[in-house]
Amino acid sequence: MAKLKITQIKSAIRRPGTQKKTVAALGLRRLNQTVEHEDSPQIRGMLAKVHHLIKVESA
Repeated sequence: MAKLKITQIKSAIRRPGTQKKTVAALGLRRLNQTVEHEDSPQIRGMLAKVHHLIKVESA
């Protein structure tokens, strides 16, 4: 499976609760933090929900 590098580039402050929980579920805690996840439909759905707060690269 391919890996995705996900970086938080905008704050989740003043966002709806579902978006805050999605960012936390991805493992992101602070700005410019990068995490790696396997590419799956579940992860892609989470990324689509918070696409305006993150940057995604293939690893």
